[in-house]
Amino acid sequence: MPTRPSSTPASRFLQLFLVVVIACAVPGVRCSDRRFPHLDRVRKLHRREGSSSAEQEAAARGLLARLLPSHSTSFEFRVISTVREQCGGKACFIINNHPLFDEGTTEILILGASGVEISAGFHWYLKHYCAAHISWYKTGGAQLSSIPRPGSLPRVPDGGVLIQRPIDWSYYQNAVSSSYSFAWWDWERWEKEIDWMALQGINLPLAFTGQESIWQRVFQRYNISKSDLDDFFGGPAFLAWSRMANMHGWGGPLPQTWLDDQLALQKKILSRMYAFGMFPVLPAFSGNIPAALKSKFPSAKVTHLGNWFTVDSNPRWCCTYLLDASDPLFVEIGKLFIEEQIREYGRTSHIYNCDTFDENTPPLSDPNYISSLGAATFRGMQSGDNDAIWLMQGWLFTYDPFWEPPQMKALLHSVPVGKMIVLDLYAEVKPVWINSDQCMLHNFAADFEMYGVLDALASGPIDARLSDNSTMVGVGMSMEGIEQNPIVYDLMSEMAFHHRQVDLQVWVETYPTRRYGKPVKGLQDAWWILYQTLYNCTDGKNDKNRDVIVAFPDVEPFVIETPGLYVNTRQMYSTMPSKNYIGKDASSDAYDHPHLWYDTNAVIPALELFLQHGDEVSDSNTFRYDLVDLTRQVLAKYANDVFLKIIESYKSNKMNQVTILCKHFLNLVNDLDTLLSSHEGFLLGPWLESAKGLARNSEQEIQYEWNARTQITMWFDNTETKASLLRDYANKYWSGLLRDYYGPRAAIYFKHLLLSMEKNAPFALEEWRREWISLTNNWQSDRKVFSTTPTGDSLNISWSLYIKYLSNTDPLELEGTGSPGKSASL
Repeated sequence: MPTRPSSTPASRFLQLFLVVVIACAVPGVRCSDRRFPHLDRVRKLHRREGSSSAEQEAAARGLLARLLPSHSTSFEFRVISTVREQCGGKACFIINNHPLFDEGTTEILILGASGVEISAGFHWYLKHYCAAHISWYKTGGAQLSSIPRPGSLPRVPDGGVLIQRPIDWSYYQNAVSSSYSFAWWDWERWEKEIDWMALQGINLPLAFTGQESIWQRVFQRYNISKSDLDDFFGGPAFLAWSRMANMHGWGGPLPQTWLDDQLALQKKILSRMYAFGMFPVLPAFSGNIPAALKSKFPSAKVTHLGNWFTVDSNPRWCCTYLLDASDPLFVEIGKLFIEEQIREYGRTSHIYNCDTFDENTPPLSDPNYISSLGAATFRGMQSGDNDAIWLMQGWLFTYDPFWEPPQMKALLHSVPVGKMIVLDLYAEVKPVWINSDQCMLHNFAADFEMYGVLDALASGPIDARLSDNSTMVGVGMSMEGIEQNPIVYDLMSEMAFHHRQVDLQVWVETYPTRRYGKPVKGLQDAWWILYQTLYNCTDGKNDKNRDVIVAFPDVEPFVIETPGLYVNTRQMYSTMPSKNYIGKDASSDAYDHPHLWYDTNAVIPALELFLQHGDEVSDSNTFRYDLVDLTRQVLAKYANDVFLKIIESYKSNKMNQVTILCKHFLNLVNDLDTLLSSHEGFLLGPWLESAKGLARNSEQEIQYEWNARTQITMWFDNTETKASLLRDYANKYWSGLLRDYYGPRAAIYFKHLLLSMEKNAPFALEEWRREWISLTNNWQSDRKVFSTTPTGDSLNISWSLYIKYLSNTDPLELEGTGSPGKSASL
């Protein structure tokens, strides 16, 4: 079958959590030199058009009341009116001991250039003076137990603490986060997220919710009906890719109630973002049009795009239409879309995202043509908002070899100086600011993998800002999915306020104290191990979780490498052992090997320390999350080894051993499901129930649940014997998914392994595919309800799995035969 392209479905930015370095697209000029009058004008507009000081202070007080109601009178918040005098002309916050503390209950006074700055200052105080910790609810939530009671809060140094931003903007989100993480959110969940953004100092978030309703109004002006748009918009879980012209119609059609409800939600989101003093980034027209528009304007310059990951170039889903930016209709539609958003929302931050060329290669490489496309794209925004700034994701420069220096220069110089911002999306691994031919990333499709490059995060933004000819104007995070790897986001968000490299030895040493609420030497030692292993990926490779459990290989077993194994290559499908030839892979590309950048045995001592000291912090939800995640990480890599041992035994014709190891693997999957069920961050139920919760009737409930189930399994279309090219791209270690889907899928493969050995016949690859694709399609349409609340004690379960799988017990002995021997790494 065709190999999976290295770029993922999730947008070109793939996952990456990371540093999104925001850099002005003007080589050779520093943004800090203030040579960009357009950016200066937008800053002035933000100050003039932004929410009032009273509104921003109220937003920060509301956050305090939601996060720490017991201390609602312990803090006073004020917006700084004279930024130039008090902040040195930069955005800043100032933490002071309240001058009237002895006369009342208010202890700490926090001043900030905006509501975001005040909130970030509040977080800074909690983090660095109270040893508190803020993370997403699913990753353990906030650790606030270390905060002293009202009246006893720690004092800051006399004269206060002044923290300036070294650069203006802190960006957040990826174009596909809206589908991988936010697809089913209601206002209650969005309110929590905006609070989290404010606490992290984020002031430049994407705001893509509800745009389909705006598009509906714009296209109605061209007599495009609702039925025409039914084939244009994707389903709720796939909107990101229909917006980017990768597909159309998949998972749809969108009910009118969805369009209306999401627009109403967007207004609440924008209102709260503006209240904090954020500058939400709205979408702009990229040229993506419904097929009906081409029919109504037959002379328009329209490109019929090629296949994007459908199994057989199925026109029902693939091959969308892109209006050429040189066509007069492009600027007209772009203008209408910007104007309609401003009319509906009542205001704008003047910054718009448009990614016409991500995974959509221009038809011509002539730099003059590229320049004309870029200029026309920008005119579409500027005609609707004369102060528009174009924000573009820079992933295309890494993903697509089309973009060589002449083409890059043509695009980046096609707009006025300072009118374009480029997101360096994979800066923590391959920063573009070092080499214009490179880019970078952190998390793909909201999958689960303990992974990061902490050293790069602690130094990269500083190095980029101080580099020669730097045009950097901000930092940020652009992961495809959130609610994973809290240590990575804790450090990265802090980098928005650091002027010099962070001392990671100190930072990592204090991290577990903040995260768990008390200092525990054993846990500090454990995190030092994790920092040196899991969070020290220096091989420069993208990390997309391809563990066997969640991304089971769809290949004939002889294709899978088992180094050093002797097999008979005269008849590739023979299961008889031979010592005459060393077996080689039938294809080095057909099997997507899991990424492994560390010594798995080196991580086990960290898990042992977690278990040994767990009783000291057993009441900590943040600890329980980390314990489950670390146990999952260790056992997932162990499962990869078990699988290879199965394949090795199959090639060696050891049927009894294959039988025992297959049973061992399936037991491990079920045991992992039990572990994951003990924490709310690893449950399938909330994903499905939140999808159904947005439905207005039973028909929508079925559709939305199908969308939710499909995204995390098959993802895209399939035939009876051809799986989706994006299968398992959005895999999840969620309780319910392992026991109900991943385990049964592996069992089908193992059944055919054993049948092959019994019959001394080739592995029935097509029959395996037919059965597991049928299993998947049935699961996508199933209505089984899964728990939304955790069960079981994480510490006890983790201990039992450690003893069962990671002690000195051989899996063959564990399942009933064989001899003892250490098996942690097989």
